[in-house]
Amino acid sequence: MKHTLSVLVENTPGALSRITGLFSGRAFNIESLNVAATLDPTLSHITLVTRGDEFIIEQIIKQLRRLVDVFKVVDVSEGEFVEREMSLIKVRAEEESRAEILRICDIFRCKVVDVSPKSYTLEVTGPESKLKAVIELLRPIGIKEITRTGTIAMMRERKTI
Repeated sequence: MKHTLSVLVENTPGALSRITGLFSGRAFNIESLNVAATLDPTLSHITLVTRGDEFIIEQIIKQLRRLVDVFKVVDVSEGEFVEREMSLIKVRAEEESRAEILRICDIFRCKVVDVSPKSYTLEVTGPESKLKAVIELLRPIGIKEITRTGTIAMMRERKTI
């Protein structure tokens, strides 16, 4: 099962290396990894997506918490959370396919961020399922290049009445 882990770490050289080393040393795979500084410049937030049963995920979390640089580890997929991913997709834009590309952009609320005589570069943001759907619709038109950010996630606030 897929799990999204939110890890708060010290923003120091080698912190990310120690975390990824933990995964490679135990033959666990990282499907997606996203790292950025937080409001506090001494801390970084890592969003990490991996797969495993409950026992494996529990072991990963325990091992992460033992690392000196790690302050907090949360499996956000255990509760309600918001996740997003961004992709830039360069697609062939021949005269006969441009209208179709723009229709797809409109339906999925994509942005055209670059235009050239032979291609459009689209920005797509949303859950992984949205990105997959856009890619599948654009594939027959001709995708030239794709780059993706990986998942970022945040727990939802508890709703009280």
